Amino acid sequence: MKEVVPQIYRRLLRLLRWRLWIVEKLRPSPWQETLAFAAVAGVLGALAALLFRHGIELVHYVLTGTGSGMVDSFRELEWWQRLAVPTVGGCAAGLVLLFGKRLHKGQSSTDYMEAILIGSGEIPVRASLVKSTAAMFSIGSGGSIGREGPMVQLAAVAASLLGRWRKLSAPQVRLLVACGGASGIASAYNAPIAGSFFVAEIILGTIAMESLGPLAVSAVAATLTVRTLSDAHTLYTVPAFTLNSLWEIGPFLVLGVLAGLLAPWFLRSLRWAERLFTATNLPVPLRLALGGLVVGCLAVWVPEVCGNGYSVVLAILNGELFWQALILVFVCKWVATAASFGSGAPGGVFTPTLFVGAALGYLFGQGVHAVWPAGAVDPRAFALVGMGALLAAASHAPVMAIIMLFEMTLSYDIIMPLMLCSVVAYYTARGIEDNSLYSEALKKKAAEAPLPTVLPGTVADLQRRTVAVQLTDHFEDIARRFLETRYEEIYVTTPEGKYAGVISLHDIKPHLHDETVATLVIAEDLRRDDSPTVTPEATLGDALRLFAQHSGQTLPVVDELTGHLTGTLVKNDLLLALLEGKGAVKRGGTLPPWRVG
Repeated sequence: MKEVVPQIYRRLLRLLRWRLWIVEKLRPSPWQETLAFAAVAGVLGALAALLFRHGIELVHYVLTGTGSGMVDSFRELEWWQRLAVPTVGGCAAGLVLLFGKRLHKGQSSTDYMEAILIGSGEIPVRASLVKSTAAMFSIGSGGSIGREGPMVQLAAVAASLLGRWRKLSAPQVRLLVACGGASGIASAYNAPIAGSFFVAEIILGTIAMESLGPLAVSAVAATLTVRTLSDAHTLYTVPAFTLNSLWEIGPFLVLGVLAGLLAPWFLRSLRWAERLFTATNLPVPLRLALGGLVVGCLAVWVPEVCGNGYSVVLAILNGELFWQALILVFVCKWVATAASFGSGAPGGVFTPTLFVGAALGYLFGQGVHAVWPAGAVDPRAFALVGMGALLAAASHAPVMAIIMLFEMTLSYDIIMPLMLCSVVAYYTARGIEDNSLYSEALKKKAAEAPLPTVLPGTVADLQRRTVAVQLTDHFEDIARRFLETRYEEIYVTTPEGKYAGVISLHDIKPHLHDETVATLVIAEDLRRDDSPTVTPEATLGDALRLFAQHSGQTLPVVDELTGHLTGTLVKNDLLLALLEGKGAVKRGGTLPPWRVG
């Protein structure tokens, strides 16, 4: 035993010397750690999105017997098959949701928005898998619904599992879930910048670098992963569009107003359809089957209503669809989307919204071109701008919409009318109605927040548990503690648990090359009592001021009356919590419960 202990101890010293070298030479910070986790979350999110995409293709092949695109495959089917496939798919999705309740045993169906806004960042895995499986049947059978919703949810689940596995704090896990959401959007649309701004602008309510930086890293990692493992390319390959003359600015402004007027009615139609289907009181499988039946009836004559509308948008942007036929497709697609969404089919309406905008823009451009050719030289350019304008008006996120349209098409010359039209559409829609594509869901989830904390919050809401050493602990015990924690400071207490000081990683540097210190040095010899402390009742603002005077990344939380060490406050957690509060105020005053628990 006498020979084994020194060998173990020498190994401890070697590991500590390596850690000290990393700290001194590379100077890793908590933010760099956050970026590393964000990159991993991006890769995991991309893998989850790719698996979901392959699942949709498998369901589609089983139901239709063909691996062609959604619209093309429905064109090859007989009329009764066009009717049956969406109905069967809707029923199957409903059965998955119904019997899936037994699998997750009443587990909450928390989605990524709820986990970011009001939760601790934990997303139920089984409930999410059940809902995503149901979405495969809805989408794969031709439902007029987007696939981006489940892809984002699965990516967020992967990020949440990563954060919980690494035992990160609640603010860090929430940020990691947001990174998962950004990676899901980036994977769905091959648009990393838009994926970052989607989460920052719509959900977090802030584009501060503390949150936007990790979101961008995650989205880029996801995009690179998708491009490596699949044949991902620019989503909408379109001809080069340009602003042909200044006279076109006038019609573009009018298009912005029209998009702003149409967006609220499009959203209202979805909510009306939802209330109408709910009023039927049908069981979930029958309600989803009814939604699929509506889509199937429309598909008998207009197969373009099936799917999320991507192929139809591509046809519009490339001038492959006559305006007379587009009017019929436009009306039928709107009804089909309302039926799919209203019936409760799992999925998203992001891509169907892009279709409505493209159809509106193209029809408007054709009308202007017929009356005044110089005002709309190329109606397809109006389709492209209409996509961004309606998305900006529906989501109330014009910056995200502008960036997304640019990334999906890489058409730089159209950026000026796109920016102008999107901003006009956004303000027009806001003037009519404050609700957006996601506002009702966000408000509903925020209203369900248990015991919301009022700004500025207290340290008790954020403090973490901490493991300290006692005054009489030997150097070997101190070394083990440093290898068990990610931080550069550990705290010292008396045997009664009262705070006695702090030991920094740099304080033990002189003893790392002398093996005899194990029996000679104790915590009492190394501790310092010059580090500031904070009480559990202190406000976050007071804690921030203490950090401004302290170079470390943690502060000991000490009870003012008893002097006992109750936990530790991490600077990164504090900054993220303040950032969340600022974003909540911008979203309308809903504050997250800042609990680490």
